[in-house]
Amino acid sequence: MYTAGTAGEARPVKVTARPRAAVIAIVYHSGYGHTARQAQAVRAGVDEVHGAEALLLTTDEAQQRWEDLCAVQAIIFGAPTYVGAGSASFKAFQEASSNAIMAQGYLWKDKIAAGFTNSGSRSGDKLSTLLQMALFAAQHGMHWVSLDLPPANCSSTGSETDLNRLGFWLGAAAQSNVDQGPDLAPPEADLATARHLGRRVATTTLQFALGREAAPAATGG
Repeated sequence: MYTAGTAGEARPVKVTARPRAAVIAIVYHSGYGHTARQAQAVRAGVDEVHGAEALLLTTDEAQQRWEDLCAVQAIIFGAPTYVGAGSASFKAFQEASSNAIMAQGYLWKDKIAAGFTNSGSRSGDKLSTLLQMALFAAQHGMHWVSLDLPPANCSSTGSETDLNRLGFWLGAAAQSNVDQGPDLAPPEADLATARHLGRRVATTTLQFALGREAAPAATGG
């Protein structure tokens, strides 16, 4: 493609080929299976968006696939909240990224990021885990995407079936009764909230990718 230069001459403008799909990785740890169900719901939400595809990895798998994580356009982090913080296995993944990603030149810089977490109680200090994830993404130079859902189930007309029934903004939160297995918990409302997060991140990632392609032409390459 060519555009007019300052003296009327044609000068080339670099145009990057549009990727066939935006790949969104979902990296999670699940201690008892409840957060795994949440992760699967996030993946389902990603897959609902045309032009996006999901790569679902446990934190153990992710540490064997750093190159794949460097190739994706977004990473959604997920972990259960234990005693007010993300699980030890998720923390191990975070710490491993310091040498594998940061020390190699901030290889996740400008990727899209988001997060989700699950605990046994409604609050469970889940915000602490989401804040840790957002700070972790910031340390990698990533762009954090919020849930973008109003708080629900907070009036006389609200219900347990509302999306974002727990009232979190920073990411998707779920609550699983401690006496129920992952076949019953978290409830559908929380899984629907996780699917919403997947769709939102996939849509934002596609928008961001298109903007990146337009930027060289807008600035003259």
